[in-house]
Amino acid sequence: MGRNTRKRRSSMANKAIAASAALALGGGGLIWANFYASAHESNNNGWSQNQTKAAAAQVATISCPDVGQKLTNVPQSARQGVATELANLDKQITEAYARLASTRQAQAGDSGFVQNAIVGPLKEKRAATIDRIRLDIQRVGGQFNTSLSQLAACATQNAQTNAGEAGGQQNGGQQQNGGQQNNGGQQQNGGQQQGGQQNGGQQQGNGGQGGNGPVAADFVDITKVQGNAQLGVGQNGLPANGNSGSKGSFTTKCGTNGNDNHNTDNVIVAPGVANGAHHLHDYVGNQSNDAFASDQELAAAQTTCQNQGDKSSYFWPVLRVQDGSQDFDQNNDGGGKEGNVGKILQPAQAQLKFVGNKTGNVVGMPTALRIITGDAKAQVNGNANANVNWSCTGFENKVQLHDKYPICPQGSQVVRTTNFQSCWDGQNIDSANHRTHVAFAQANGACANGFKAIPQLQVRLVYNVPAPKLQNGTVVNPYAVDTFPEQLHKPITDHNDFINFFSTNTMNQMVNCINTGKKCQ
Repeated sequence: MGRNTRKRRSSMANKAIAASAALALGGGGLIWANFYASAHESNNNGWSQNQTKAAAAQVATISCPDVGQKLTNVPQSARQGVATELANLDKQITEAYARLASTRQAQAGDSGFVQNAIVGPLKEKRAATIDRIRLDIQRVGGQFNTSLSQLAACATQNAQTNAGEAGGQQNGGQQQNGGQQNNGGQQQNGGQQQGGQQNGGQQQGNGGQGGNGPVAADFVDITKVQGNAQLGVGQNGLPANGNSGSKGSFTTKCGTNGNDNHNTDNVIVAPGVANGAHHLHDYVGNQSNDAFASDQELAAAQTTCQNQGDKSSYFWPVLRVQDGSQDFDQNNDGGGKEGNVGKILQPAQAQLKFVGNKTGNVVGMPTALRIITGDAKAQVNGNANANVNWSCTGFENKVQLHDKYPICPQGSQVVRTTNFQSCWDGQNIDSANHRTHVAFAQANGACANGFKAIPQLQVRLVYNVPAPKLQNGTVVNPYAVDTFPEQLHKPITDHNDFINFFSTNTMNQMVNCINTGKKCQ
């Protein structure tokens, strides 16, 4: 199918890398304004990139509470309206950032400008939107948590904030990012890049090719990590199967997105909202997945899977190398306009494998079951839903990294591995926050709270990545997963999405293979 024709991107000639506006998903996130030292350049959006000396003393960030994560009990009939309002919260934050980035002269002359002209009006808009969410829920008889109305206010943060303080800052009593800035997640001086220059992908100001990460502290030489370290493999990352119970497996081969099927939508969290993800996804399997796809359209779609009984949709954020190059979406929403820059890397391998449960048999997944694993906003939301494993070929049994990108030795490839939730509530194909209808198995493999064991999807993506170099506190030619710009391209934000559209016959075959200990494909 190729790239979604509704939003087909055009290739662009090389031009200077532009500063990007930061957006946030679900009505919350940390907005980071990037500044360049050049006094006369302007970016794609027409925002002036003025000198940063004055800006260093000004507000560079706006931190807004995440409304979407708190909405755990939304009636089905209200969910579309709520999703639309969450998208409105995103838009409001975006507009506030644009105003923040384009009014530096006014801010320099008026210490109250940001509060009076940006943060105050933003609070009023957010309050009205949250109230519309309340009405959407109550109109269909649902219960609205009135404490959500307190999430309208956003905090500010000055540009001089030390990098080590940015993650765990207490601002108005609200801790942001779970203290996970990793020693440099937010740069001093508003993330400025010294001289405003990029040199073959080298970070001049330790802020990545797009000005919003990654940084040197996000990388580690995997050969220097102590052996047998399982960094980041907590209960959310454990495989569900073992040497007992249902020991079989079912592998589906769906390619590596060689037809460049990309878009910046997410039909699970933002149905009906174009660019709801604010970063680019690879899609394999189902070829009709975009923000506007109905279950009927997905069920009738073409698939890249060899087994035509598998029309499921598998999608994840793309991986890019920031070597000074650009890709087709350099001037597009979700791409360069939102800080996701560099050459997109197609996986060399994409293994999609379903396995069983340690304590017993699995049951089939219901049609259209949606599962999100990991948290695209873990940098803001903390690690509760993070589920990330980075490693290198030849090291996977020794080291799994959680909050670092690995620098692999020559001849070794970068590996992203994700183990999905494998317990289902037995009733719902989705939930209000897209999480509570599924769960991870306990350490012994059992499903808690009456949930049923289902086949666990394990996604293993392998990439040929030119190894970055660490030099004098900066990283040269880094690679990074696409993120919301305010997430600073942190490795902890990696995530994965799945929508089940196996045919009934093929799902029955999968369950039989797993429960009888066979290895099928």
